[in-house]
Parts: sequence; structure tokens; C-alpha cells
Amino acid sequence: MRRWPQCRDEPNGTEAGAMGQRDNGTGRAAEGCSAVSVAFPLTMMITGVVGNALAMLLVSRSYRAKESRRKRSFLLCIGSLALTDLLGQLLTSPIVISVYLSDRAWDAVDPSGHLCAFFGFSMTFFGLCPLFIASAMAVERTLAIRAPHWYASHMKTRVTKAVLLGIWLAVFAFALLPVAGLGQYTLQWPGTWCFIGTGDSQLTGSLFFASTFAVLGLLSLVVTVACNLATIEALVSRCRTKATASRSSKQWGRIATETLIQLLGIMCVLSACWSPLLITMLKMIFSHTSFERCKGFSGEAPSSELHKECNFFLTAVRLASLNQILDPWVYLLLRKILLQKFCQAANAVSKCSNNEWKERSITLSEEIRRTTA
Repeated sequence: MRRWPQCRDEPNGTEAGAMGQRDNGTGRAAEGCSAVSVAFPLTMMITGVVGNALAMLLVSRSYRAKESRRKRSFLLCIGSLALTDLLGQLLTSPIVISVYLSDRAWDAVDPSGHLCAFFGFSMTFFGLCPLFIASAMAVERTLAIRAPHWYASHMKTRVTKAVLLGIWLAVFAFALLPVAGLGQYTLQWPGTWCFIGTGDSQLTGSLFFASTFAVLGLLSLVVTVACNLATIEALVSRCRTKATASRSSKQWGRIATETLIQLLGIMCVLSACWSPLLITMLKMIFSHTSFERCKGFSGEAPSSELHKECNFFLTAVRLASLNQILDPWVYLLLRKILLQKFCQAANAVSKCSNNEWKERSITLSEEIRRTTA
């Protein structure tokens, strides 16, 4: 592995050379650059660990509650998503932070290249898994709303566990392909992380692996968005149907509105976080380019095209990493009563027993009065 550009003491150059070798003339500049650069991954790791750990705690408490039997599949999905994001933060962020702080070239930290392969594997595994789990949750919500009777009779907890296990195993096997020789993990700009290589047009396996990753990621986004839109359409249709009954209409409208807001939030967050990186990867694959050329970044003017492309690529990667932090807040923490509301919506669609619905309606009415008071 070749050394990456040395960090320079300029506003937009802090990222470019945090891995640069320090010499007598630029020691202080490199130290200052490293101090500024390391703040970003450190902040992301802390917020990600705290948010996902809190989400796992809340899910664990809700899962053990007797009244949570109807929503255990949904709880399993949220808990699995939080666990996956948490492990991703714990396995990748410390490596980036230690490399930033060491202010050394990656080849000095990882001369064998094994750490780079592990980092690339982790980025692939913990990148695709949350996307697939989000798709599974979107499908689960759609089935619960649009086919409630089928959902109640077929979607058992063991089915959810099997689906989640299948996702983990399938993505694990896919992420191991470069280790088996199909594809490659390479050092990426600014030299503090490794990911799927996209620029070697001579290696068909590398192009296949990189393009498959991007296509699978985009496909999962499409499935999630399509299922969420189908769920939204069903909720809106149900609201119109219930418009004749004033009291139930108000209750259902509140449930549906909060669910709609959350579904829209999920779609916006996933699309904003992942679309830039996945589309950029496909663009590089089809143009047979790679950000290996960012190694000459330190000699470029801040307004150069290469400077902008390298900065955009790094921003796209950070947005994808930001999704691990936002997941628990979008799915759970910003809506403390999300699980109860979703269960009520599913039960209302499936026309659950009158006694059970009356009990839930009383609880909801009390909550509405407390909220409006």
C-alpha cells in the first residue's frame, strides 16, 4: 500500500492527510489536522453507541412484557437492527480513531493488509444488513396493514427469527467473497478506512462484486420505499373509510398520522444516507474510475474538480455511516409509543375483538387527553 498525502494546515485539507507521515517541518500542522479530523469519527461512535444501546434496552424491556406478544416480530426487527448498527460502530470506529490519532500511514499500521480486509468486510456486512433489515421491516408493516388476517396466522416469531438469521448469513457470505478472491477491499481516501475497490477494470470479479453491492443496496431501498408507500396508501384509505364514525375516526386518524410521519421519515433518512454512496459507486464502476487518484489530492487547488470529487465521496461515506446513528431514533426513540400505536393500527385493520379494542381505545383516549392538556 502506498502512503497517502501528508496533512496540511488548511481549512479543507484536514481530512486529506491525517495519515501522512510527520516530519520536522510539518509536525504541528499534522498534529492539528489529526486533532480536528478525529473529532468526527469519535463523535459518531459515541452517539451511535449510546443511541443503539438505549434502543436495545427499550426493545428488551418491551419484548419481555406480556402485552407485547402481538408486536414481537416488529420488536425483533428493531432489536436486530439496533444490534447490527451497534456492532458496526464498535468494530469499525475504533480502527478509524486509532489510525487518526497515530498520525501514521496505513501500511505502517497494517503492513500485512489483513486489517484492511477486515475493515472492508465490516463496512460491507454492517452496511447491507441494516438495509435488508429495514426492507424486511417495511414488508412486515405492509403485510400487517394490507393483509392482517394472513399476517396474524402466518407471521410467527420463529418466521421473523429465520428471516433475520437468513439476512445475516447471506450478507456474511457475500462480504467474504473478496477474501475468496472475487472482488477486493482497498484502502480509500483519506487513508483511514478500507472499502470495496471500484477502479480496476482488468478484474472482472472486482467489478462484479462492487456493482452487486451497489445494486443490492439500491434494490433494498426501492423495496423499502415501495412497501412504505403501500402502507401509507392503505392507512389513508382506511382513514377515509372510518370518516363516518366520528370518535373512531379521530382515534384512527391520530394513529395513522403518527405512523405516516414515521414512514416518511424512514424513507427520507434511508434515501438521503445511502443514495449518494450507492449511486457514486455505480458511476465509478461504469466509468472505470477509482478514488485511488485522491492520493494526489494534496497537490490540488481547493477549487479543483478532483478536490470536489474526493470531498463528495468522503461526505457520501459519512452519510452512510450516519444511518447507523439515526436508525434507533427514527424507528424507536423519537416515538416512545410507536410500538403500541402500530399494534393498534394493525388490530384496527384486522377488526380485532371488541373487548380488546375497547381497552386499547380507553388507553389511547387517556393518552390523547394527556397530550392535549
